[in-house]
Amino acid sequence: MPVSLNLLSGKRKYLLGLMLLPFIAVICVAFSMRDDDGFNIARREVLLRQVGHELLLQSGDSTSRVLPVKKIAENEYQIRFENELSFQPDSLVNTIRRVLVKDALARNYIVNVLNCGDASVTYGYAISRNKKDDIVPCKGRKQPEACYIISVKFKPSGLNTIATGYVLGGLPFLAFVGFLFVRSTKPKRDALNVQDNSIVALGAVLFDAKDRKLIINGEATELTGTETRLLGIFASLPNETIPRSRLQKEIWEDEGVIVGRSLDMFISKLRKKLELDPNIKIVVIRSKGYRLEIRA
Repeated sequence: MPVSLNLLSGKRKYLLGLMLLPFIAVICVAFSMRDDDGFNIARREVLLRQVGHELLLQSGDSTSRVLPVKKIAENEYQIRFENELSFQPDSLVNTIRRVLVKDALARNYIVNVLNCGDASVTYGYAISRNKKDDIVPCKGRKQPEACYIISVKFKPSGLNTIATGYVLGGLPFLAFVGFLFVRSTKPKRDALNVQDNSIVALGAVLFDAKDRKLIINGEATELTGTETRLLGIFASLPNETIPRSRLQKEIWEDEGVIVGRSLDMFISKLRKKLELDPNIKIVVIRSKGYRLEIRA
């Protein structure tokens, strides 16, 4: 039997709602991540300024300034100083490790101390989440006073960058999949959306909803789209009275305007096309609606 158009309409709206929910969730997550990134970046820059402040104090300088922390790449920052300073590698490693403990995403990073003049690396080391993979050379050699830039490069966080990239990058793909899914569930207006078996026996008449035709005694009679939808409703409820209001709603609800005499006109056309089989006819049930009567 054909599936009721009213039921399909409800299912279509339900499926469309289900498709919209993931889109809304994805967009909310994406923007939430972006907001969190902005906060984490600001917090990280404050922590790096704290590193610069402590290094100046360790160098015996309590008056000069730590210049604004400069972000030179997605996950790379530079700490600059107003004046020259000296540093002890052991103290540098311990200070940065202690301060960056407060950065939940700073578990893997590389530190390079650059010479201001030629950007050559004066000292460098690497810290990993797994401490046995740390690379910290020459810890006992004090570095002379000079103009230094401390570069800190963090390993990208899977949550912060990869997830955000996949979420935002995947939106077009999700939209395309959603479009195909909704389109596949939406019945065409000019054909009845029926089950896989679209040919229904109505007495001696074969109703082919897919190809919009009636086959009576081997002869095919073409149906219009509206006639197909109308007969599809009758075929789903043979020998049962169907209210006039229901037929009008299910046939013309997409147009938004229902013309009272239109239903009568299409009922009349269907009757003429079913006349070849005397055992099937559409009858008027006064003050109630219509019924497709099929005699055995």
